[in-house]
Amino acid sequence: MTRVLGIETSCDETAASVVTRDASGKPQIISNIVLSQIEEHVAFGGVVPEIAARAHVTALDGVIRAALDEAGMKPADVDAVAATAGPGLIGGLIVGLTTAKAFAAALGKPLIPINHLEGHALTPRLTDKVAFPYLLLLVSGGHSQIVEVRGVGDYRRWATTIDDALGEAFDKTAKLLSLPYPGGPNVEKAAKTGDPKRFSFPRPLKGEARPDFSFSGLKTAVRRTATELAPLSPQDVSHICASFQAAVTESLTDRVARSLTRFREEHSGVTTPTLVVAGGVAANLTIRAALDATAQEAGFQLVAPPLQLCGDNAAMIAWAGLERLEAGLAEEAPMNFRPRPRWPLDETSTPVFGAGKRGAKA
Repeated sequence: MTRVLGIETSCDETAASVVTRDASGKPQIISNIVLSQIEEHVAFGGVVPEIAARAHVTALDGVIRAALDEAGMKPADVDAVAATAGPGLIGGLIVGLTTAKAFAAALGKPLIPINHLEGHALTPRLTDKVAFPYLLLLVSGGHSQIVEVRGVGDYRRWATTIDDALGEAFDKTAKLLSLPYPGGPNVEKAAKTGDPKRFSFPRPLKGEARPDFSFSGLKTAVRRTATELAPLSPQDVSHICASFQAAVTESLTDRVARSLTRFREEHSGVTTPTLVVAGGVAANLTIRAALDATAQEAGFQLVAPPLQLCGDNAAMIAWAGLERLEAGLAEEAPMNFRPRPRWPLDETSTPVFGAGKRGAKA
């Protein structure tokens, strides 16, 4: 029974987890500890990289100890150490990867650097035993992509954002409306008491042949409306959030529907194809419901991780490490392996127009 310790420090959660398979081969999360830094960043309305890095330094050893204690294990009982090596904030990545290197070196265990996005991509195999191939909608604070998942380490990006990631658009909308950090959950909460038809916000790229996403124009429309209505009443805020969420949802389902059709054409032999939605925005229940309806209409099943595994966590990192070990893709990494703040899941696809001179984050 192989037990992998996972470490996640790419942004503002310090996390550690131990994952294995039980005697029957079923994936098992033995422990999963996530320490949020929300309180450290709330005064700034967003993540401050330097504060995040210092918080990881302070907390990580204790979080790892807690994960091992919860698993009833000693450090020597771990068979391999998997750590997020990118993409993410460079300070946090350095903290987590350096700690993993020290742990692996001291105990003589394999070190497995993990792409954070691969952790999200493989989570449905941990929670729902989803078979390859499947289609992944990855929506988070830093990434909005549609990816064909062919196998462990085998990914093809079909679409990405040409400007803002969806989670970023949620966070910036929340900040504009003076809602608390983190923005996404608070926009969703405010939208529950608002009228989604009160404001007619644009549906970016809806109907366009290109499969990509765009949220910058929508964010600008929200800003314009909020400025015209200022000062905003609580009901104004709720109406704006509901209308924003409706626009996002309609844009997403339009983009995803095109990729569902393509997946059907390219994988006609798959009897019941699967659409997976992962990342922090996957916790939005309105978006989940709309994606489920879109998937069913196309003959797909929708799989979304449990809410506690949508955001950043170490269970997905440990699981990705275990999957790589079992697939023979986890040769022991050198101790000079460097963190990669920009690390595409699909390194063969060229950056899309609009992604900037340095290319898309992933």
